[in-house]
Amino acid sequence: MVELFTSEGCSSCPPADQLIAQMGKESLNKPVYILAFHVDYWNRLGWKDVFSDHAYSLRQQQYSRWLNTNQVYTPQVVVNGNKELIGSQEGTLRNAVKGGLEAPSATHLNLSVVKADEKHVEVQYDADVINANEVLVLALVQKSGVTRVKRGENSGRTLSHVQIVRNLKTVVLNSKSSGNASLELPPDLRGQHAEIIAFVQNSNTGAIGAAAKAPLNEIVLP
Repeated sequence: MVELFTSEGCSSCPPADQLIAQMGKESLNKPVYILAFHVDYWNRLGWKDVFSDHAYSLRQQQYSRWLNTNQVYTPQVVVNGNKELIGSQEGTLRNAVKGGLEAPSATHLNLSVVKADEKHVEVQYDADVINANEVLVLALVQKSGVTRVKRGENSGRTLSHVQIVRNLKTVVLNSKSSGNASLELPPDLRGQHAEIIAFVQNSNTGAIGAAAKAPLNEIVLP
């Protein structure tokens, strides 16, 4: 599980965006799940990131508490909820992902789309083991996007993004291993390639035990 915290207002972020895009292409047949969270604290410096959300800044702050870093910055990557690094450090990130793939998983998660309309998508989840303090996190992901930045540190640049988180929801499991959950769909997501990524996370430590994804194709989002 790779979580990138990034911003269109940060001149150091485009290399990290490009790195996760490349890693995503290389890992198509591997269980590597990538999320790009566009934080909002750069917005005050001249450019409002069109994909930013304060909820993503709060998630990054939660990681600073879980990992005892006492800081947030961009571009930052968190791997499997238990290791953080500078998002543009290619060798360090590749080694962290390689180590995660080699580690055995104690939990397995299945995810499928039950139904969808123009406003909501409903998914069904099923995990073989759920422990106390574990929650299910659901991310609605836009597969790609392009922005022409007019102000701020990246003024004049056209930025390409992948795996953009457009909505995030935490489901309290109460040790229940299966069920249904729904997410709202942003109106501007219609016609875009998208998917749902879900993962089981320990709410006390941040450690991620399992992940899965389900596609939302253009038939679902006409």
